[in-house]
Amino acid sequence: MKRAPRVVLAAALAVFSVTAVFAQNGTKNSKKEDPNLRNVEGTVLGLDQKPVAKAIVQLKDARTVQVRSFVTQEDGKYHFAGLRTTNDYELQATLDDLKSATKRLSTFDNRKTATLVLQLEKK
Repeated sequence: MKRAPRVVLAAALAVFSVTAVFAQNGTKNSKKEDPNLRNVEGTVLGLDQKPVAKAIVQLKDARTVQVRSFVTQEDGKYHFAGLRTTNDYELQATLDDLKSATKRLSTFDNRKTATLVLQLEKK
């Protein structure tokens, strides 16, 4: 009769241990980032060197020619995620009659998150 509680306790500990291992592995796998993807972010600055809200930042995939847009927030920030490391990208910001120079995010840039400041100028 003393053996039954020990068996139940051992089985419960085994189940708990296995569950804890799977929970840890699940957390590690969910935090893994895809090595083939990267991000680009930055700030759009106006003529006065201050961040500009509501500027339109366009990201062009040089391979597919697909264009994505982002409207900057009050702090002038923009962000694009899920970009292929095997593709080059071109970024440019516009606001009314102002336009930034085109900046390129190259396949040779190996940063996981690249930061590019886009300075608006008169056209």
